[in-house]
Amino acid sequence: MTKKNVLFVVTSHDLKGDSGEKTGLWLAELTHPLHELEAAGHRALIASIQAGKAPVDGDSLNMTDPINAQYWEQGDLQQRLKNAPALADLNGADYDAIFFTGGYGTMWDFRESTAAQRLTREIYERGGIVAAVCHGPAALVDVKLANGEYLVQGKRLAAFTNQEEEATGGIKIVPFLLADALVAHGALHQPAANWAENVVVDGRLITGQNPASAAAVGRALLRALAG
Repeated sequence: MTKKNVLFVVTSHDLKGDSGEKTGLWLAELTHPLHELEAAGHRALIASIQAGKAPVDGDSLNMTDPINAQYWEQGDLQQRLKNAPALADLNGADYDAIFFTGGYGTMWDFRESTAAQRLTREIYERGGIVAAVCHGPAALVDVKLANGEYLVQGKRLAAFTNQEEEATGGIKIVPFLLADALVAHGALHQPAANWAENVVVDGRLITGQNPASAAAVGRALLRALAG
């Protein structure tokens, strides 16, 4: 098997808007797909929107989850997050795939990141794979390809739904509704029931709806890298 290079992107934002609530990345949405890729021998770099320690949502620090515990308590993940390079310093030509992890923090810094847009376009237009889970597709909303079209235009995808946003109380806090923003730019959003595993693959775009979909997005990415 040829080892591939996968860029995992995490948020640098640690507050839910003006609520004062702390947030960040959702741990399992990083550890589960990361485990799938690294267990198969692929190389993964974790980068953040801004250089420096990437915040983790305290509600996601579930150590009864063995994959979380493997990475957080026994592995070097905390050090990798602390030393995560900034996206702006990276080159899309160095990666075969990009994976946008979730967590509420992403809703405040993924969409506006011109570095995230650039890297996504560079990787996708070189024939690479773009993957995201839960709120991670926020990074894809405004990505335009060289032809001026939105990346998501006409593409089937999954993302955190309006119904899930309402169920968590996020609908009153987030700066925009993710599913609606994607649809506004031509995406064909394919929702499932709240908290159900839901992964949608459309060519080299792989997306998952929620935390329950994280490992399955990793496995779909693994298959795509092998193909």
